[in-house]
Amino acid sequence: MPTDVGLVLRGSEKLLRRALGEDVELSLEVAPGLWPVLCDPGQLEQVLLNLSLNARDAMPGGGRLTMEARNARTPDGTAAHAQRPGDWVRVVVRDTGVGMTDEVKSHLFEPFFTTKEPGAGTGLGLATVYGAIAQTGGHIHVKSEPSRGTTFELWLPRCERPVTTPPPLPAPGTVGGTETILVVEDDPLVRSVTRRTLATAGYQVVVAGDGAEALQRAEEQGAAFDLVVTDVVMPAMTGAALAKRLAERRHGQKVLFVSGYSREVMAERGLEEEAPRLLAKPFTAATLLARVRRILDE
Repeated sequence: MPTDVGLVLRGSEKLLRRALGEDVELSLEVAPGLWPVLCDPGQLEQVLLNLSLNARDAMPGGGRLTMEARNARTPDGTAAHAQRPGDWVRVVVRDTGVGMTDEVKSHLFEPFFTTKEPGAGTGLGLATVYGAIAQTGGHIHVKSEPSRGTTFELWLPRCERPVTTPPPLPAPGTVGGTETILVVEDDPLVRSVTRRTLATAGYQVVVAGDGAEALQRAEEQGAAFDLVVTDVVMPAMTGAALAKRLAERRHGQKVLFVSGYSREVMAERGLEEEAPRLLAKPFTAATLLARVRRILDE
């Protein structure tokens, strides 16, 4: 849908500040009169969140994160790294962190690539960012040097259609319910947003940060969950392994897998068995609620 990038940035500010913590200063600079871009507002918000989390990790001692949005026109398609001539909305995300070497930059958007310690992350965030921006017809340029911070430039092509007000989320009685759902997600912010979305729709929600905690919650619950919503790739135990363990307690346990990886990448990593019931990240609240309701009603 035609989207106002400025509205998404300002609407995400509270979430981003909470994600960055007190040690990182956030500055938003939104130019007036931004052109509409054709993208899902929820996906764009997830892109900004993922970039913010990476910036936070690159500034362990604190720092400054700046987000800017302004219009950009490239007559010949060569200026400022634009892929083709035209009108763009250029979003800049700049941190004062540790920066990256050329070797790290060359692998930056590869699925499963990460510079973090084992168990500290799966390398999913930037692969998801790349896929979401590519869906808009846009592209990303990265500038970074060791000890000199990192700058991501998101180039989003202008949409000629005017921005429309997105429809409100369906009422809880339409896509909500009262069933009990177990949410398993190792990213605390994604876990929190998913829990809040489902709880607002009326569901009883139990959360876990990994497979081991999920099994513990299942023991505490006693009765089986009506649905398990689990990330695909997590430290120590994949979503498929967790689903098998839970199925031992209840035959036919309903599971919804969520992931930012494509089905092809999951197949390459031996995770194809999780693909049939997959909700791709990033997703909107409405999409999550609709998919959950559909599976529960099957």
